[in-house]
Amino acid sequence: MHYYSLGEFPKKRHTQFRKPNGELYSEQLFSTEGFSDLASLLYHCNPPTQIVQVGKPYSVTPKLISDKQLKHRSLHGFNVPREDDYLKSRKPVLVNNDCKIILSAPRHSMTDYYFKNADADEVIFVHEGSGVLKTMYGNITFGYGDYLVIPRGTIYQMHFNSEDNRLFIVESSSPIITPKRYRNNFGQLMEHAPFCERDIRKPDILETHDEKGDFLMHIKKQDNIYPYHYLSHPFDVVGWDGYVYPYAFSIHEFEPITGRVHQPPPVHQTFAARGFVICSFVPRLYDYHPDGIPAPYNHSNIDSDEVLYYVDGDFMSRSHVERGMITLHPGGIPHGPHPGTVEKSIGKKGTGELAVMVDTFAPLLMTEYAVGIEDADYYKSWLK
Repeated sequence: MHYYSLGEFPKKRHTQFRKPNGELYSEQLFSTEGFSDLASLLYHCNPPTQIVQVGKPYSVTPKLISDKQLKHRSLHGFNVPREDDYLKSRKPVLVNNDCKIILSAPRHSMTDYYFKNADADEVIFVHEGSGVLKTMYGNITFGYGDYLVIPRGTIYQMHFNSEDNRLFIVESSSPIITPKRYRNNFGQLMEHAPFCERDIRKPDILETHDEKGDFLMHIKKQDNIYPYHYLSHPFDVVGWDGYVYPYAFSIHEFEPITGRVHQPPPVHQTFAARGFVICSFVPRLYDYHPDGIPAPYNHSNIDSDEVLYYVDGDFMSRSHVERGMITLHPGGIPHGPHPGTVEKSIGKKGTGELAVMVDTFAPLLMTEYAVGIEDADYYKSWLK
């Protein structure tokens, strides 16, 4: 990310910054990799360290199945039941040490507690619903097709406009960044990148709540949720600046890279992390070589698992696709277009497909939630 600021703060860091009544604001360094990577400085009305009570933690460790079957999988994502509570609605379906892929269908906004993921950065893709992401850095309005990128340790609430919400969430054990090949030595997105800084929506309204009371915060650490009660409101920041903050990026702002012949998946890459990448498949023109074949060629997944989350539109390489469907094509066996789709794609001028892809370089393990929504016969779908 690039430098950004919001609100009020002193001219020089680590110097006196006082309230109108003469008391000092509390400065907080929000830094990554100790003191050696990106950081922001926040100024609170009250010390962010005033813990009143710590409740009993409870486990949210994904329940994995012992599965030694190497085969293609398909999950009916919209079969995940709706839940009233945001945290309870988060259902991990595919996980490894680098990331967790989670489906969520929350009905209600977070109004009586706050959440901090101290384990992972989060990318929340909004498939259905709209609202406001409220954070210690300020507010971000979100809607259909938005990626919400939330650095670990960020305190936030999700406020929804209705009860009809569907989220596709990726938790990352390493920072979520833009691909290095898109950036120059100074971090600026270059001309060949499929999006630029203008497309990134940063927090734009900083609500400062100088309040004291009993504020419940759920903190996720090592797959446990710890209920913490703080003396002061977590959104009591009067100003901040730096390089660490949440932001939104709409999949509809991704500019597809096309060519005379079929382009490989890396042209769709949107985010990077250690051990996996996230890509965006968006409406685009097909290949324009006179003998081009728009449908993708068969691909041997030698060293990666491929996950596709289908959002909307028609997919030229797949049969019987539905919204919210997830396919897992594991490393070790090839996959490719379904029978008849290659010939059918020839001569087509474009596609209206919309999907999110997660490619991992370590195997993904299925959870009990995934088994409950699986189409067990999907691996046979390449038979005529």
